[in-house]
Amino acid sequence: MNTVHDNMSRRGLTRPRQGRMIAGVVAGLANRFGIDPWLARVLFVVILLAIPGSQILIYPILWILMPSEKPAYATAYPPAV
Repeated sequence: MNTVHDNMSRRGLTRPRQGRMIAGVVAGLANRFGIDPWLARVLFVVILLAIPGSQILIYPILWILMPSEKPAYATAYPPAV
């Protein structure tokens, strides 16, 4: 599981610590693609209405796979080897 989390972190797919509504999945996707989190949430609901059930399956999977954003103090120093 760590390799999946590391891979997503390198690609910029992390759940932010600030601005979460439920788990931060949609906010993390919005940050990754450079759009406003509220716009992403509205799009999420619109897609949910257009294709019922799809997001209910995808959201928990992304919740598990997307790592939480590291605290600011943890990223100030390189990891010990």
